[in-house]
Amino acid sequence: MDLSMTETVNLSIVRYDSATGLVPVVVQDVDTGHVLTLAYADREAIKRTLATGETWFYSRSRQEYWHKGETSGNTQKVVDVRVDCDGDAVLYLVQPQGPACHTGETTCFFRRVTHAETTAAPNRARAMAADEGEGQTGMAPVATTSTADGALRELAPVDADTFATLARLWDLIDHRFQSRPEGSYTTYLFTHGAEKIGKKVGEEAVEVALAALRAEITDTPGTLASESADLLYHLFALWRYSQISPADVLLELDKRRS
Repeated sequence: MDLSMTETVNLSIVRYDSATGLVPVVVQDVDTGHVLTLAYADREAIKRTLATGETWFYSRSRQEYWHKGETSGNTQKVVDVRVDCDGDAVLYLVQPQGPACHTGETTCFFRRVTHAETTAAPNRARAMAADEGEGQTGMAPVATTSTADGALRELAPVDADTFATLARLWDLIDHRFQSRPEGSYTTYLFTHGAEKIGKKVGEEAVEVALAALRAEITDTPGTLASESADLLYHLFALWRYSQISPADVLLELDKRRS
């Protein structure tokens, strides 16, 4: 495959969907030219891909990051990351270490469409366990309303389930800290220590501030939520590496109520 190109650009050129903060990512075998899969990524997923040299995406159904091959072992070594002329689609050129599809096929595009109707999907696609989010579709409903007319935005309620999500995130980061699985982005952060994690916290804090400014102008807070999630993730990682827990931080906040 011809890898020649005429221009090198910064990650900031990528245009993410204003509602979801995501961009479609085409994954292509750099040696054969075969298109392996189509997935989605946000800015953080692409940054993880560039930092680790393996493919990262964002699962729309599970609302979380996934590293291709983390459980199956079928990782994808990234040779190049490109963006199309409009900036609204990304291409990962990879060397796959095994099948790309959760069905066991080399590519997710193994079915040919004809004008004749078919009634049954391949049984193996239903029977085999999925990898870290491949093939899953659907978006979680967004509990917000437009403020184009100046009305206040309806916010999702903060309840026990909200904090349960944070607890699950903390449990995951704590597990990564103790087990250090190979190929994990969290392991990568812990391996490089407080300086690297702290730098990421600083970068993400700036992204949050910029997203807030953009949201004020464009009335699209989805990116602010996405960037805030990235900041929380890296902040949790910094806490775990530095041997403090969210309980320590909440206790400090409680002290300040008086």
